Amino acid sequence: MPDLLIELFSEEIPARMQTRAAADLKKRVTDGLVEAGLTYAGAVAHATPRRLTLAISGLTDESPTTTEERRGPRVDAPEKALAGFLRATGLTKDQLEVRDDKKGQVYLASITRPGRPAAQIVAEVLEATIRDFPWPKSMRWGAGSLRWVRPLRRILCILTREDGAEIVPLDIDGIPSGDVTEGHRFMAPTPFSVTSFEDYEAKLKRAFVVLNAEERADHIWQDATNQAFAAGLEVVEDRGLLAEVAGLVEWPVVLMGEIGADFLDLPPEVLQTSMKEHQKFFSVRDKTGRITRFITVANRETADNGATILDGNARVLSARLADAKFFWENDLRSVKTVGLEGMAKPLANVTFHNKLGSQADRIARIEALAREIAPFVGAKPDLAAEAARICKADLASEMVYEFPELQGIMGRYYAQAAGHNDGVPEACEEHYAPLGPSDDVPSAPVSVAVALADKLDTLIGFWAIDEKPTGSKDPYALRRAALGVIRCLLQHRSFGRLRDHIDFALLTFVTQRAKSAKASRVARHPEDPQQAVLISFGADEVDGYDGDNAVRASLSDGTLCLIPANSPDSAAFYDGKITEMAKGTTLVASLLSFLHDRLKVHLRDEGIRHDVIDACLTGERTDDLTDLVARARALNAFLGTDDGENLIQGYKRAKNILDQAQEKDGVEYSYGADAKLAETGEEQALFAALDAARPAIDGALKAEDYAAAMSALAALRAPIDAFFEAVQVNSEHQVTRRNRLNLLSEIVRICEGIADLSRVGA
Repeated sequence: MPDLLIELFSEEIPARMQTRAAADLKKRVTDGLVEAGLTYAGAVAHATPRRLTLAISGLTDESPTTTEERRGPRVDAPEKALAGFLRATGLTKDQLEVRDDKKGQVYLASITRPGRPAAQIVAEVLEATIRDFPWPKSMRWGAGSLRWVRPLRRILCILTREDGAEIVPLDIDGIPSGDVTEGHRFMAPTPFSVTSFEDYEAKLKRAFVVLNAEERADHIWQDATNQAFAAGLEVVEDRGLLAEVAGLVEWPVVLMGEIGADFLDLPPEVLQTSMKEHQKFFSVRDKTGRITRFITVANRETADNGATILDGNARVLSARLADAKFFWENDLRSVKTVGLEGMAKPLANVTFHNKLGSQADRIARIEALAREIAPFVGAKPDLAAEAARICKADLASEMVYEFPELQGIMGRYYAQAAGHNDGVPEACEEHYAPLGPSDDVPSAPVSVAVALADKLDTLIGFWAIDEKPTGSKDPYALRRAALGVIRCLLQHRSFGRLRDHIDFALLTFVTQRAKSAKASRVARHPEDPQQAVLISFGADEVDGYDGDNAVRASLSDGTLCLIPANSPDSAAFYDGKITEMAKGTTLVASLLSFLHDRLKVHLRDEGIRHDVIDACLTGERTDDLTDLVARARALNAFLGTDDGENLIQGYKRAKNILDQAQEKDGVEYSYGADAKLAETGEEQALFAALDAARPAIDGALKAEDYAAAMSALAALRAPIDAFFEAVQVNSEHQVTRRNRLNLLSEIVRICEGIADLSRVGA
């Protein structure tokens, strides 16, 4: 069984495309070979800046001969039907067989496809792969029609057997296949031939090419950390940059250089970002955390051990850092002159979204919401509002304009320079967090208040204009914002009902939009002061609902409705589209449902069963996410015990009997059972167990001690089991029957105090 070696040699492939390209080459070739009838033992793909390589071991020599029987038309069918069948099979009438069928005699064709040699199949599959390769971007060159990420120079394709290597014949747009490749562009440019993958890999290494990307990355990291350690320093770890740099070189040579003294006072994040983004340098810091040197990776060895390369890189880096220093100093002067609120003034002219106003509008909403949230997370409202007013100011800075990834980080530095303290500078940085599922969640109270306000305003705003995520599309990262809200809330059990904060955010949003439409008065509706707002367009006072000159926006169910006013200003209110913001109960309910969906994903990743989550997503407190999660965790742990699983079965049995009886009798059995009417010892024992468990469970639920509630619930398992073993609920005596059904309703009520257990196991 031969081994197959393929190398597609080209000009430099962008580093970001190499890993995916190697995987695509492997999948497309192996899938094509298998579909053609060949099998193989193993396959491995590699990528360097100038080559994609695929090595397949244990390939079969040829595809098997196959025979297929194909049923044709009936013998008495029209001649046209028979002619079409013959064309499809490539046979003549004499080669057909006549066979009896349920509906008479039919023609049957036996089509034999002889096996083909591996070389022929490989050539077809490889040509199809090259011509239809899924590069994100590709190009044509010269006069040919072939497209590749960069000009393709060579195609190496050989089958290796014990008796030697065979070139698979192939020619694509004048590029013939062969057994020849090249080494390093500068250090070993002479072409050479190979006979197998082992020979290929060894000769490449002698020609200064490390084929394996992981080996290149390991060498870079090992050499970089050794050089830094020898100087008493430490390389700042950056796995993404390491993978990218490993894709830029075929023969990595690690060099360490010094950063000019003029730039050492720049914030370390500025140095690191500038070096990474512009030069692909690693940062090297001392024991105090100050970045003093850089690591660059050259693609060749030199006679002067890289001195010339380091000198050139240092010159370019100095120019880049001079720009960063200029931005930093200009921004600091601005902060000290006008403060961060002054720096943020240009944001009034920066559109956040054409339907959601400017960045300044958004900052005002975040400030109001952060002030309202602050007491629930242990922050001072004034500090939360102060942090909210300046948290986006660095978006107007020159540094963040140049390096957008530094937003928040620079906000912290500028807030410190402006004299802010008490957690406000930290909130400027941390309010963006968490950006991903593994990021840290802010814990400082001011940071949490602003982070929640920022994310809730984003969700409310885009829900209000009906820009929700659809399928895999989420252009405004609303799923990330929802997960951020959830993770922040789970750290603060005192946050309270999420619906209240959503209502406040929506009220703030509508109020702001009304003011921008020149409304003369904004006040809460007298009939529903907590959940409604009246926006007057002409009246001096609003004493009640006035259909001629007011807009009523009800927040209790998410409804927003526009009543046309006599004033022309009313037509400008929300561009006449306020009814599109939400209809019926869609806005608040839809947003809560979205948050619940993200919470399900979060809890499933934690190992909590999906049916447990569904069981807890019932009742009146589903917008108290910390309470909901506490119940789900306690119930999930309880169901992992024998008592839990057996109690669920007892509960379901009780509920089924009760539901059937209520449907049959047309009455509800929920008026309380009387222990005096108990006739058996098991019945009396269950009454006693319920009387003992009820206050313990109710007390634990009130204290939100769900583990204790589950422990008290577990005590019911044995008496419930004994009751169903010994007692017939549907007794012929109607008084006894009613009493026992009422007893079942008590079991169901107690069990459902923590969750809708009927959903467990569904």
